[in-house]
Amino acid sequence: MVLDHTLLAGINFLAVLLAVPVIVVGAWLSGQTPDSCVQLLQWPVLVLGIALLAVALAGFVGTFWRIPRLLLFHLAAMLLLVLALAGLVIFIYAVTANGSAHPATNRAYSEYELEDYSGWLRRRVEGRHRWERIRRCLSSTSACADLNQTYRSAEDFFAARLTPLQSGCCKPPTACGYTFVNPTYWISPISALAGVDCTLWSNDQTGLCYGCSSCKAGLLADLRREWRKADVVLVITLVALVFVYAMACFAYRSAKTDQLFQRYKQGDAGGLQMH
Repeated sequence: MVLDHTLLAGINFLAVLLAVPVIVVGAWLSGQTPDSCVQLLQWPVLVLGIALLAVALAGFVGTFWRIPRLLLFHLAAMLLLVLALAGLVIFIYAVTANGSAHPATNRAYSEYELEDYSGWLRRRVEGRHRWERIRRCLSSTSACADLNQTYRSAEDFFAARLTPLQSGCCKPPTACGYTFVNPTYWISPISALAGVDCTLWSNDQTGLCYGCSSCKAGLLADLRREWRKADVVLVITLVALVFVYAMACFAYRSAKTDQLFQRYKQGDAGGLQMH
């Protein structure tokens, strides 16, 4: 029994440690500009991570203090949380399955189109009221202003590896044929009718292309990239949690079996003494 409870305590401590990467992923997403402006994934991940930590601690306490009901709660709740994490992993993979970059002519950076992304993601940014809130958040960041400090000439800018957000929001689409003055100031479009976004571009530093579909696409491209990184960590954590949960169930079952065997031996010994 001592060995089984020691093993259970060790397993539950591992579960406590495995809750940490989930919380860290949620905190990391909260610090990224696209996620902080859209606010879609970080809160579910953070809540799930905190719940995993609380349940794992409950299991550790239940093992240490020999509280069977708390151990049973731990096993049942952990199963639900593992299933929730699996569902979240599958969901992230599904909504980020689509999306691709389009190389811009004679440019090192790529451009992005809203239609390439999943309908669920597009609906999170396409609503006028939703996008207005996101737009205000994006324009308050230094994502575009920083380009003016980094790239002084057209040659340097055209050879830059811009992030999807910078490519979509901070400059007009390449097809419009605008003339470069600086990274966020362009004039004299050659093909103003090449797309709707060509007429939406503004040299007003609070406007730029924040109203463009390319900006929404760039935002989703950045979200997709970050979410897929997060999903890798969550998949690894999920596999480890499944393994730890299986060990916990086995150790708990072994402890209960050993307890019943000890009771049986004590009962058998008592019967012999009576005889």
